Amino acid sequence: MKYFLLPFLFLSLGWAAVQAQVKSPDEFFGYALGSRFTSQDKVLDYFKYLGKMTRNVKVVSYGKSYEGRELLVGIVSARDNMDKLEQIRINNLSLSNGQKISGKSIKQPAILWLSYNVHGNEASSTETAIKMMHALVEAKKSNIQDWLRNTVVIIDPCLNPDGRERYLSYFNSVTGAKPNPNPLAREHSEPWPGGRSNHYYFDLNRDWAWQSQIETQQRLALYHDWMPEVHVDFHEQNYNEPYYFAPAAEPIHQDITVWQRAFQVTVGKNNAKNFDQKGWKYFTKEQFDLLYPSYGDTYPLYNGAVGMTYEQGGIGAGLAVITIDGDTLTLKDRIDHHFIAGMATLETVSKNADRLVEEFRKYFENARVTSPGVFKSYVVKGENLGKLKRLAELLKRNNVDFSFGGDGNAEGYHYETGKLEPFIIGRNDLIVNLDQPGAILANVLFEPQTKVNDSNTYDITAWALPYAYGLNAYAVKSLIKGKYQFIEEPNPALGKMQKPYAWLLPWDSVDDAKVLVALQKAGVKVRMTEEGFTVGGISYPVGSLLIYRAENEKSVKELSTKIAEIQRRLKAFFYTVNGGSVDKGKDFGSSVYPVLPIPKVAVVASSEATAQSLGEVWHFFEQELGYPITMISLDDIGALDLNKINTLIFPDGTYGDNINEKTQDWVRAGGKLILMEDAILSAVGKKPFDIQRKAYYKDELSVEVAAKYQSRKQTNLSNAISGAIFKVDLDKSHPISAGLGNYYYTLKTDDRLYEFLSRGWNTGVLKPGSYVAGIAGEGVLKKLGAGMLFGVQPEGKGTVIYLGASVLFRSFWENGELMFVNSVFLVN
Repeated sequence: MKYFLLPFLFLSLGWAAVQAQVKSPDEFFGYALGSRFTSQDKVLDYFKYLGKMTRNVKVVSYGKSYEGRELLVGIVSARDNMDKLEQIRINNLSLSNGQKISGKSIKQPAILWLSYNVHGNEASSTETAIKMMHALVEAKKSNIQDWLRNTVVIIDPCLNPDGRERYLSYFNSVTGAKPNPNPLAREHSEPWPGGRSNHYYFDLNRDWAWQSQIETQQRLALYHDWMPEVHVDFHEQNYNEPYYFAPAAEPIHQDITVWQRAFQVTVGKNNAKNFDQKGWKYFTKEQFDLLYPSYGDTYPLYNGAVGMTYEQGGIGAGLAVITIDGDTLTLKDRIDHHFIAGMATLETVSKNADRLVEEFRKYFENARVTSPGVFKSYVVKGENLGKLKRLAELLKRNNVDFSFGGDGNAEGYHYETGKLEPFIIGRNDLIVNLDQPGAILANVLFEPQTKVNDSNTYDITAWALPYAYGLNAYAVKSLIKGKYQFIEEPNPALGKMQKPYAWLLPWDSVDDAKVLVALQKAGVKVRMTEEGFTVGGISYPVGSLLIYRAENEKSVKELSTKIAEIQRRLKAFFYTVNGGSVDKGKDFGSSVYPVLPIPKVAVVASSEATAQSLGEVWHFFEQELGYPITMISLDDIGALDLNKINTLIFPDGTYGDNINEKTQDWVRAGGKLILMEDAILSAVGKKPFDIQRKAYYKDELSVEVAAKYQSRKQTNLSNAISGAIFKVDLDKSHPISAGLGNYYYTLKTDDRLYEFLSRGWNTGVLKPGSYVAGIAGEGVLKKLGAGMLFGVQPEGKGTVIYLGASVLFRSFWENGELMFVNSVFLVN
């Protein structure tokens, strides 16, 4: 027997020798982990070093950030698992296809994905990832080796390297030879815009489902290649707070399963046991809920995993800070807390690996057998192909299956009327049938009204995609299967006239703005219809584009070739006509077809602006439209030159008297001023702006005065609004409403409304009963009873546009993006 043990003993000793050669983080960096922050390049170097030194680690590069920093994960497990890693991945993916497996026992390691530093200034997370990776590679303790036999661990050390480096750059530039723990020291107060967000100031932890940012898109592609059983997102909160881990707080979405909830409790108990041994403070079941679908815990939950958020106190703590309790919290303390929580979680996952894998399989199998919620299909009408295609792209990125309709009748809940109505399924109607593996996520994204059992939520409570995209849709209680996998495009013959009188393009979506930008960049003079018309049996609504051949041929060489190239490249479709008369409306020589000027856009980019709102504008122009803009300081707006800047945007923010003092002459001379959200408040009651807050009369306060202390939460919630959806009545004759549909559905996160403009056009108004979905307190609903939300005011030769709600919200509110485009390109 002793001779049979020799080979095993030799291998064990050999493995131990290899492991002993791996440098610790302290040895590799030349400083003790936690004594300073580690830059992104050094983090990458260490992960790649570990990948070269041992077969137990595989490093996978999955992309780059907007600023060009590499994104990678380290995958670590027992040697046997690593030798067959690709097969493990493929086997795991097969469990998520929803196919029923009978008579087979599944023997497969559970996959645990650990994500760190999605918020750049929550900087202890990446340091923890380094420590975690080394501990798993070194595996000095036999229990770690045992855990890794049952588990494949994927570690993403930094989801947001651009934000993290912004934070580290500031911190390192202001800290002294030794850290100053005094909370008043400047090293504990970041300047605007701070390091929380990415390059474009987006919160990546709210972007999982929407995938608007390049970091999210690349990470989710890798995530869907693995589909872990457990995902943990490591965060930091205020440094005066203790540690938070699962189980989560209410509200918890009804589609989150009993098993997912129960396993959060199992993990929490083991975490608590480990924290209790250290005497560390923690809390659970408070503050962090599981509702909004685009978090790092909820998105995995809606994709079959057990998703969890861990929060260490530490934002603004630097290397050391004195807390409100008088204790000194160090970076090393924060690393230790996150590390122990991560290790305790690994232990729990490993001990429950078989059950996790089995429940993961059952999740997708059950999703197909028993549809979540009350509806089984969602039908989005194919009336606006531009927006429909953009919705289809979002669904593809989220692995939600869909098809396109055919003939037939159905009955469903009509999103627009809120009633059960019959409808006809058209050829291009997009159908999401919940008989699919992605049923849970699909249902969460489409359900007209999310059921909420606790109104004290952490984020928005309404996001149904038909409202966000402004698309006519029905929720159906029966399964409807589409007949086609593609959209039927318009008849190509309609746009192939060799020498037309004009090319016509209906204005339907943001993609049409890209066409306009391309045409103007090519030197083509583009006109817009201010009144609808019909020609050749096709109706063209307000906002449609027209290109007259004769007036462009003189200045644009090979005009037809250039238009054909733009059509091909942008997958656009132009109709053509052979004369200047129309069947209905005004002929093409009328003044209702003005030439569209080329916007020369500036955006105020100062600390007075909300970083998120500025980032949404910046990202939209650069990444969505590919359109040049000038970012200017608030101090420079007094020097505006109409020849260089004819459109000025104030993002959401607080600007004091600067708006009216420095812009009124420029506007009157012909400038276009766009005020977004709170920027409007800086214009209220000031000349030349015709904008006033909506006046309302407060109800009797007797109930509030008599309210007991214990009911204070309910009293406060009467005036709360957690991202609710309201129906906005549009002035459809105005270009700002072009392509938006019968109504615009806005996401409201505040209770502000404005009086109707006496000079100008009230292009978007709320009427009584305009509430649609989400949480809005009784007091808020009264304030939002009737008034103006979007308006356009002529001023001299110029224009002021009031956008009283977020139209670029997190870059997923598609119909809002179209209203924003209309404001910039169509409104003169």
